[in-house]
Amino acid sequence: MTPCRVVVGVSGASGAGIALRIVERLAGMKSVEIHLVLSQSARRTVLHEEGAQAMGRMLSLASVNHAVDDIGAAIASGSFPTAGMIVAPCSMRTLAAIATGFSDNLLTRAADVHLKERRKLILMTRETPLHLIHLRNMCAVTEAGATVMPPVPAFYNRPQSIADIVDQMAARAIDQLGIASAPQATIWQPHVVKAP
Repeated sequence: MTPCRVVVGVSGASGAGIALRIVERLAGMKSVEIHLVLSQSARRTVLHEEGAQAMGRMLSLASVNHAVDDIGAAIASGSFPTAGMIVAPCSMRTLAAIATGFSDNLLTRAADVHLKERRKLILMTRETPLHLIHLRNMCAVTEAGATVMPPVPAFYNRPQSIADIVDQMAARAIDQLGIASAPQATIWQPHVVKAP
């Protein structure tokens, strides 16, 4: 039986904790094989924001760690089936490369493969404010089939900590892959609140 393979790409944008939580959640799903690729900038950002221990944890939880310059890796080929790819966080540089088909490293090549094979590609874009080129690149990848999913926190679930917010964003991204065994994010539960 072919495992449920998920590619996780990590770019150098701020938000390394989201990538770590996505990998942790995926690692908790027995049927998932995680293929991890970090850009050079991502390695620096993870170390700065989360520390060496978190970097080691992320790498150890992945089923396969791919070097960003290994353009011959399995995930660079459309013949290697996957359930999808999440780029978290997705820098504007990485977004621009994906939007223009500029596959200059394994992360952007794997994203390009997901687009050409019509597989799920979730881009957790991390920048604010956005200028017109950012927005046009987001439109371009959306038109090509990707899902642009900025890591915007939800407050309806009444998070008690940053960890709660990060966990919800990670769960929402994984939900986009449609993996049946994935524990879902907290969903909106409308209830009537009477005004005083």
